[in-house]
Parts: sequence; C-alpha cells; structure tokens
Amino acid sequence: MSLAAPERLFRKFLPRGLFARSLLIILLPILLLEAVTLQVFYGSHLGIISRRFAFSIAGEIAFSLDVIARSPDPATQWRITNDVARQFDLHMTFDPGRKMVPRREINVLGPQDDDLAEALRQHLSLPFQMDWVSDPDSVLIQMQLPNGVVDVAVPRKRLYAGTMYIFVSWVVGTSILLIIIAVLFLRVQVRGIRRLARAAETFGMGRDRGPIQPEGAREVRRAAIAFNRMQERVVRFVAQRTDMLAGVSHDLRTPLTRLRLTLAMLPTGPQLAPDVADMTADVEEMERMIAGYLAFARGEGAETTTPTDLSAMLEEIVARARRAGTKISLHGASDLVLPLRADAMRRAITNLVDNGRRHAVHVTIGVALHGQNAVNVTVDDDGPGIPESRRESVFRPFESGAHPGLPGGGTGLGLSIARDIVRAHGGEITLSDSPLGGLRATIRLPL
Repeated sequence: MSLAAPERLFRKFLPRGLFARSLLIILLPILLLEAVTLQVFYGSHLGIISRRFAFSIAGEIAFSLDVIARSPDPATQWRITNDVARQFDLHMTFDPGRKMVPRREINVLGPQDDDLAEALRQHLSLPFQMDWVSDPDSVLIQMQLPNGVVDVAVPRKRLYAGTMYIFVSWVVGTSILLIIIAVLFLRVQVRGIRRLARAAETFGMGRDRGPIQPEGAREVRRAAIAFNRMQERVVRFVAQRTDMLAGVSHDLRTPLTRLRLTLAMLPTGPQLAPDVADMTADVEEMERMIAGYLAFARGEGAETTTPTDLSAMLEEIVARARRAGTKISLHGASDLVLPLRADAMRRAITNLVDNGRRHAVHVTIGVALHGQNAVNVTVDDDGPGIPESRRESVFRPFESGAHPGLPGGGTGLGLSIARDIVRAHGGEITLSDSPLGGLRATIRLPL
C-alpha cells in the first residue's frame, strides 16, 4: 500500500480553515496527554485504591457475619450489629425466613462494583447481590443465609477516593481553560489573516477600501504593511495611466474635431459626397476607438455597488439596441435584484450585444437563475461564432474575434472590458456554442 492513500485519507478529515487546523494542533497533544494521564491513573492508582477499599469492606462483612453466627442469642446479635454499625459504619439487618429475590445488576462507572463483587466472592461462600442505584448514599448488599437474608448498607464514601474527583476535576478544568485561551489567542491571530484576505479580494475586484490596519503576529503585520504598500503603488500606477490616456484622448479629440468641422464645411457635390461620408465615418470610428481605450484604462472601480433590477437593465439594453437597428429579443426571469455597479454592468452586457450585432443578424438575451446562489445572463447570436481554440485568447486586450474577410472587428477591447467588469462583481464570463448556431457568451453573477 502506497503512502498516497493514507495521505489522501488524512487530508479528507483535516479541517480546511487555518483557525481549525491551528486549534487542532494545540488541542491534540493536550487531549492525548490527558488521555494517557487518566489511563495511567485509572488503570493503576485508582484500581489499587478501589481493590483495597473493596477487600477491606468484604473482610469486615465476613468478620461480622462470623461473630454473629457464633452468638445465637438475639440480644447478643443485636448488640453486635450495633457495634458493627458504630465501628465499621456497616448497617446490617437480618430478615429470618426470607428468600433473596434475584435482580438484574447495573454496572456503574469505575472499577468499584467489579472489585467489591470479587472481594465478596473471595471472603464469603454465600450467594449475594448488590444494588448500586437505589440509594444515592449507600451500596445495598444482600446475602442469603440458610435461615434468612442479611441486608448490609455500605456508605459510598468508603468505596470512593476523594482524590479521584479532585484529579478528574483538575484535568477537565485545566483542559477547558487551555481550550478557551487557545481559542481566544487563535481568533486574534487568524483575524488579521482574514482581514488581509478580504482586503486582497476586494482590491482585486477593483474596489479601493484604503489601507488595512496591521494586527496579529509580527509576520501577519509585515504582510499587511506590504499589502498596503503594494496597494498604494498599484493605485498610483493606475491613476497615472488613466491621467496619461485621458490627456492623450483629449489631445487626439482636438484634431478630430477640426477634421469633423472641416468635413462639414466641404461642398457637398455629387462627386465628393461619398468621399466625405467615408471620411466622416472614419472620424467617428476613431472617436469610438479612443473612447474604448480610455474606458479600458479607466475601468469602473469608482462606481459604488447598489441593489439593481437586472431585468429592467436588460430591457433598457434591448430597447437601445433595437433603436440602433439590431434584431434582438429578451426572455427569461424577471424582477431579479442584485448588488451591482449598474453603469459598469450595463457597459459589459452592451459590449457583448455589440459584438453579436457586428457579426450576426439576430441576437438573443436570456436570464435565468443558476441554483440558489447565482444568476446566468446569456447573449446568443447566429453569426459565424469563434473556434474553441480562440475563445480564451479573444479576452486579451486588442484581440479581435472577427473572422478574416468578414466586416466588423471593433477595437478588440469589448470582451476584455466585459470580463474585467464581471470579475469585479465576483462572477465569471465564458464563451460556448450557441443554440442559434453562432456564439454564446454566459455571464454568471452571484446573488
């Protein structure tokens, strides 16, 4: 048998969280040590003390019965039983002519009942039975004599060692105290790691919540400080890039505006009209490309998340696409309210619709619940689609999914922007074959 199977079994039952694993590392040695200690105490010291108590009581009972049997006078027997009760703390009564009724014996926790039964068998040659449950203060013993039954009430304190309760209480008490201290200590240590993980996840989604407060162990504090520095550098870099591209966009729009004005002032003769229209379309395309580059660089991180009616948003997108001449339809669930950055998500879905419009005749948007914790938004088209080998590469910036020889193509940023926005919401976007024969883009968003 290889070592892989036990390792897999160990991983299967090992807790997943750092808090649970750390607590397990601390508690296992403590529990094992206390189990060994209790076993040693229970198996040696407690067993020896219990046997000594049991044999002492059995010897006293045997001695008392022997003395009573040698004194047939009832008055003498009565005096002897009083002396036994006073000297040995054994309360004996004799019921002449009675037969002992057998009863089911109930074992108790500990070796006391077994040790006492063994001691009575060795010291007495009489049938007997014990009752450990009827009286909370005494153990009741019945012995069958030829002419009756002897009842003996043995105080429980004579069979139990007080140190046993003290020792068990000390072991259990210290265990509980150590567990409480370990839980409180680990919660403080793990809290810093959890806060760092949440901050990293939030920052990865494009939400700048500011620096986090370092806490916990020295290594965790150093990691938090390093994260704050990294976050500051990334934010500064993104701001510089955005400012640069905004300046470039502004500088490019100025000559484009002059070109648009110049084209508008040109004479519109029958020979120049087609050329002017083509140049105007080129200028508009360049403006759209500049706007797309700036949107890609800027992102949508500044927008706050609010409860948004996804169904109403999709209806608005479909209405705009129809006004632009797109043959589009919408179907699926309604009244779906999700925490979204509305403008960003509207841009992502619009980008997918625009991609379908450029390469297909008909576009369909569908929305449906996916289990209990997610919702799927699908955008289908009847275009040529994208080969499976290229479905991941088209998400790269400036990578166009257009087929060679086909019109369209855009800037190659639509899918990149859409994926960044969807992932910033904690979701994912995938491409697959569409039932319409073209491409299906699926957006999965958490509820």
